[in-house]
Amino acid sequence: MSKKVLPEVNSDPGKLLDEVRVFALDMDGTVYLGEQWIEGAREFLDRIEKSGRTYYFLTNNSSKAPKIYVEKLARMGLFADEDRIVTSGQATIWYLKQHFPGKRVYLLGNPLLAEEFREEGIELDEEDPEMVVTGFDTTLNYEKMTRVCDLVRAGLPYIATHPDFNCPTETGFIPDIGAIQAFIRASAFRDPDKIIGKPNREIADYLLDRVNAGLPDGADKVRPRQIAMVGDRLYTDIAAGINAGFTSILVLSGEASLKDAEESSFVPDLMYDSVAGLL
Repeated sequence: MSKKVLPEVNSDPGKLLDEVRVFALDMDGTVYLGEQWIEGAREFLDRIEKSGRTYYFLTNNSSKAPKIYVEKLARMGLFADEDRIVTSGQATIWYLKQHFPGKRVYLLGNPLLAEEFREEGIELDEEDPEMVVTGFDTTLNYEKMTRVCDLVRAGLPYIATHPDFNCPTETGFIPDIGAIQAFIRASAFRDPDKIIGKPNREIADYLLDRVNAGLPDGADKVRPRQIAMVGDRLYTDIAAGINAGFTSILVLSGEASLKDAEESSFVPDLMYDSVAGLL
């Protein structure tokens, strides 16, 4: 068996970054921690735009609408449009329109996610749905859990926005959608038929679709390799980049350490101490 070779930290000998036109950036642990910018992150974002490229923030968290992230970034001094934010909730809506058009949905999710679904023309139905979608629902109660288990047990198509078991907070972790899915599995004996968020292809395909839809007339389409997936988690961010054919860049400013990278089956194309190194 050949030995895995990791890229040298803070080095791009193959000039992979020269080909990148779009940066897909994870958020917490990659560009900020809590509400504090990681050193050099603001300068990195400015440099992307000055170089004629662009960036999107890509998050698995379906409990918050894009406007919530825009408000947070504004508090931190960055005034970004909602178009810059890509969530697993948005990607799920895109997937439903492609594969389940017109279907009535039982949605396990926060009011903000329900509002997004309705605004995009998806009919939400708690009484007689045709399928189930689970998100990261911080308004969860026992009545909701009983109902969603009944529907999943009945065999309805079952989609989840993302796979994360825990959501990081400034004081530790709180149970995320993966923990909710474990509850459903224990009662209804089913896993989701499809999970949309990182590391899965669907959220990456949605991002690529949005990137190319926003190009000016006559511009060359962005190819997968011209998108850099930048993140601090090997099993979501880097795996998503690899699965989608993006250029994958691991930053060591958040969850993953160099030791984690050495032990992981997911090998990034590039590694940096932080996004500041990409300057």
